[in-house]
Amino acid sequence: MSIAPDGIKLLAARVSLGGRVILHPLTLDLTERRIGILGRNGSGKTTLLRLIAGLIAPDQGQVLVEGVDPCSDRPAALAALGILFQNPDHQILFPTVEEELSFGLVQQGLPQTQALARAHATLQDEGRAHWARAPVSTLSQGQRHYLCLLAVLLMTPRTILLDEPFAGLDLPTEQRLARRFAALPQRLITITHDPARLADADRVLWLEAGKIIADGPPDQVIPVFTAEMARIGASDADADLSG
Repeated sequence: MSIAPDGIKLLAARVSLGGRVILHPLTLDLTERRIGILGRNGSGKTTLLRLIAGLIAPDQGQVLVEGVDPCSDRPAALAALGILFQNPDHQILFPTVEEELSFGLVQQGLPQTQALARAHATLQDEGRAHWARAPVSTLSQGQRHYLCLLAVLLMTPRTILLDEPFAGLDLPTEQRLARRFAALPQRLITITHDPARLADADRVLWLEAGKIIADGPPDQVIPVFTAEMARIGASDADADLSG
């Protein structure tokens, strides 16, 4: 699978919610194969991912994914982008594994019978054929996370957006998932508050209060971010909050 060279462009894209600016105007050209978006909780990372995915629209500026607006052209967005949410229960829609896996293919225009056949073939290849008719509720959180990844991969997007992909997983599951991500041919855009997860990225963006504070190779951005987090952690940063 080739990665589209034109990638993802944000052109002075801003997001405001309830009269408050969540993302200040951002102009970015995201073409690298492995991109990390680093920041504290509440910095706007998930909003940025949802903006790129076309799940929300900018109230100012423009977002282009491979040259098209992901909000207005959903079929093109589905072919170009997949998203893996932090909580699999926010992503899963159907009661059984086979239904969940086949849904995205049907959305892309594949007949239901063919979509189910593709889902079963994928489970067979993954050594999980016995999952097909299992209720999703019987899977562990790590297994549900893996199911969501398989559903995204079945749609063969050229870019996958990962929202804190290791949150809440035990160490063996983290390691298995990390190996799987590393082997994927797609462009991966990963948001996280953990700088160690981005050490091998091609590019890291540090987002703070909806603004890009730093943008460059991980060996330049991560030390500055880590030093600032250490400085904030050494002070009573929340002392001004009312109880």
